[in-house]
Amino acid sequence: MSMNQTRRWTPPSGLYNAAVDMVDRNVAEGSGAKAAFVDGKRQLTYAELQAACNRFANALPRLGIGRERRIVQIMLDTVDFPVVFWGAIKAGVVPVPLNTLLPNEAWAYMIEDSRADAVVISSELYERAASMLDAIAAKRHLHVIVTGAAPNARVLELGSLLASSEPTAQAADTDADEVAFWLYSSGSTGMPKGTRHLHASPMATAKLFAQGVLGMNTDDVVFSAAKLFFAYGLGNGMSFPMSVGATTILMADRPTPESVGVVMARHNPTIFCGVPTLFAAMLATSSLGKGAGSNRLRLSTSAGEALPEDIGVRFEKATGVEIIDGIGSTEMLHIYCSNRPGRVRYGSSGTPVPGYDARLLDDDGAPVAQGEIGELVIRGPSAADGYWLQRERSQKTFRGAWTHTGDKYRIGEDGLYYYCGRTDDMFKVSGIWVSPFEVESALITHKAVFEAAVVGKEDSDGLMKPRAFVVFKPGVTVDDALCEDLKAHVKATAGTWKYPRWIEARSDLPKTATGKIQRFKLRD
Repeated sequence: MSMNQTRRWTPPSGLYNAAVDMVDRNVAEGSGAKAAFVDGKRQLTYAELQAACNRFANALPRLGIGRERRIVQIMLDTVDFPVVFWGAIKAGVVPVPLNTLLPNEAWAYMIEDSRADAVVISSELYERAASMLDAIAAKRHLHVIVTGAAPNARVLELGSLLASSEPTAQAADTDADEVAFWLYSSGSTGMPKGTRHLHASPMATAKLFAQGVLGMNTDDVVFSAAKLFFAYGLGNGMSFPMSVGATTILMADRPTPESVGVVMARHNPTIFCGVPTLFAAMLATSSLGKGAGSNRLRLSTSAGEALPEDIGVRFEKATGVEIIDGIGSTEMLHIYCSNRPGRVRYGSSGTPVPGYDARLLDDDGAPVAQGEIGELVIRGPSAADGYWLQRERSQKTFRGAWTHTGDKYRIGEDGLYYYCGRTDDMFKVSGIWVSPFEVESALITHKAVFEAAVVGKEDSDGLMKPRAFVVFKPGVTVDDALCEDLKAHVKATAGTWKYPRWIEARSDLPKTATGKIQRFKLRD
């Protein structure tokens, strides 16, 4: 419904290697001495990053890993991550970052599904993965590379591989439309899907969103609590700042209000990238103040799940800094619909990012009228090449130039896009669509509620009604009176038919490692 074609980015014709554009170009333009990545223990300048990437690119052929082969990364957010990621891409090898919080069974599935020739794993994670990696290596040849000291003779040391390689390398003669890396979609249901992304896509997202919307520039210092292993974090913490020669602060630890606060105070980032769950947790502390601890913070971003209006309003009031909330996906690599700095409307996803086109379609594929709910479909330059070994799912999601997101949206009278829920999460009450997100947003404005999730449940007459799972704030006494008060609160805030007929207290909610609520587990 909204066609936005004011900005495009076209990669140079002929050969194009994303690592050359992201790494080598910064050195060529005079930023070699500038800090590219800073973690809790080390720092790499752009020149040091270039040399390390070249060393890793040169090491891969020595291991018998050639162009278009895959290597898996199970790596914490340290300066080693970009060395392996961009070094592989420079060699024409395809890196596949995996979520470091997953169990061994999930890692094993993705290592085998991708047919990876090597696994590069942080030393802190090796011990719990060792038996799984040994089991795979017993069936087929698999190089295991650790970032620290080798714990046994079965594994290689990343440091030794780099030290024994030359610091200069010729980039593989890749094409802009060639697959550069994979990301496994976390999703909210089913097994993860290997999503194949092209060499041109990181710079496309950087040009259109980071530079075009956020105004990111070489003076920025970026800290993303969202990790590098998934699409939102990879853009925030690598391709975005690298596209302009900015500096990234990396944190290997799990992001908590306390750990984030330490990084903010120590490094004073200008841009902070989080997710709604983290923003809510930060607000629950008594120490959140101006700039969230950074005296240079100019904006924050949010994605992964839609940001409830109440959280956005309270965070900006507490810190004096806007949260730029947007919607993106693994399939599109990053954000394609977003609010704009200085024009934030909390509770909305803003409008399509210039360079992306958006439509809302009904179940028959026809455009819906303004104000009606439809599936969001997106057209833009960063769409993935498809899913690995998932033909049916690829055909369902990638239809010509358009990517079907599975997200339900409506366009308000103000022309902004409002998230309603995932296609699988939506349900009707009395013939009217109910958005779980809208009911959840109403629930969390109650003073007793920390977070909530809503699903549909059939009543005794077989009719669908809302059911709420609520995490209450510490010290709250949960009784019938409170539950009735919550129901009345939702009636007054969201609509009389939308109130939850059942309310269940929970200590936590099932989520993916990237913070998305897994409502399908609650439906079960």
